Amino acid sequence: MLALVTGATSGMGLEYCRQLALRGHNLVMVSNQQELLDILPTQLSQQYGINAIGRYQDLATPDAARQLYDWCCQQGLKIDILINNAGMFFFHELTPDYADRSEAMLALHVLTPTRLCALFGEDMKLRRQGYILNVSSLTAQIPAPGITLYAATKAYLKSYSKSLYFEMRPYGVGVTTVLPAAVATPLYNLNPKTQSLLTRLGIIRSPQWLVRRALRGMFRHRHYVKPGIMNYLVPILVKLLPNRLETHIWQKLKLKQSNIQTIKQ
Repeated sequence: MLALVTGATSGMGLEYCRQLALRGHNLVMVSNQQELLDILPTQLSQQYGINAIGRYQDLATPDAARQLYDWCCQQGLKIDILINNAGMFFFHELTPDYADRSEAMLALHVLTPTRLCALFGEDMKLRRQGYILNVSSLTAQIPAPGITLYAATKAYLKSYSKSLYFEMRPYGVGVTTVLPAAVATPLYNLNPKTQSLLTRLGIIRSPQWLVRRALRGMFRHRHYVKPGIMNYLVPILVKLLPNRLETHIWQKLKLKQSNIQTIKQ
């Protein structure tokens, strides 16, 4: 089978590629990191004996999904597995200064994956087989200040994928949503020592651990994959927080963030 992975050259995206290649699946690796695309497909092809090709694409542009789909058609590539993994993250109060980043996030988490599901999903329906994996987040269940747009867009992916699961099921096409908690990837830009400590404590999980469970759930046509106890504990704990306490915590975090930015300038 041929798998298309977005955000394929780092973090979870690269791990999806590795584990799919280990299973013997060929790859289309989509990324906006050209230097890594020049290296990684060849490395994976040689290491796992599969065929991996790279595609440079900025998925935050309005017509990115159509361009990617048309390119695959022109290359004669029939996608059996679609993994919508590309994303971005920032922790900050929404202001006009963050307009460009906000629009990019909306495109990456909402517009582009929705269109990719529709375009490649239609081909899967006609063939009566295929798999779609959409990467949401634990934050889809816990909207909070500072991650306002991130949580909202991930909640959209969760809701969209749930409905799509039932639409595609009669055609033999699986749609799985994975809701990871914190994962040890460059996305969150954590200090290495902090990340290492949180990983040892089990608060942050490795990409390998998460991807194994996500792919296993996808191939079993599971509706959701919620790996780890944090997926069940954190939403309950957050709901128990009084509004005043949540507001107080946010004000403290915002002040700390402001002080850090002042020092950096």
